[in-house]
Amino acid sequence: MNNASLVIARPPARPRGRPRGNPPTRETIVTAARALFLELGYRRTTLRAVAASAHVDMALIAYHFGSKRGLFAEVMRCQCVTGLTVDEVLGGDPVALPDRLIDAVTGLWEDADFRTLSAQGSLAAAAIGEYLEIELLARLAEFLGGRDATARATAAVTVLGGLIYTRYLNPLPTPAALTPAEARAVLVPALRAALAPGRRGPVPRSRP
Repeated sequence: MNNASLVIARPPARPRGRPRGNPPTRETIVTAARALFLELGYRRTTLRAVAASAHVDMALIAYHFGSKRGLFAEVMRCQCVTGLTVDEVLGGDPVALPDRLIDAVTGLWEDADFRTLSAQGSLAAAAIGEYLEIELLARLAEFLGGRDATARATAAVTVLGGLIYTRYLNPLPTPAALTPAEARAVLVPALRAALAPGRRGPVPRSRP
């Protein structure tokens, strides 16, 4: 028997680093990571498990996201983008903008998966805060325009932040008991006042 016939062909080794050709997309990795973060939580989810679930080399995760922290931040950003679509909120009748803002925030936080992810420590809070600051506040200020646009957008996002804190992060009995529609009815006047143009500046300090 020819010894060559006894040689067992081995599959080619998976290349490390950035793959050539048509590599798995970032979305594939994010989807796999999201499922594991939901199932296992941040601490118990490993990059090795994410790589296995996404059928990629761990080096590809490092290439796209740098670390597990970066991957989790991207998962949270995608959740925010999906649940709170700024383009949709800013579109439509400007008069109903306060209603759309509150509906978007409550819609995002009423989602069970988002609530699970958002409860996973300071990393989640930081990612949500970054989205609200960079995406929502900045885009809202650009949409409003004018000299006081940033102040108005800041005031509006502060109202929304109060809703998030008192209803979801550290719920108080009364705000937490409201339905989303009731929360909208209560907060729309305050949000409309925050968005209204007018003079805004630092609050003067009282003299001793």
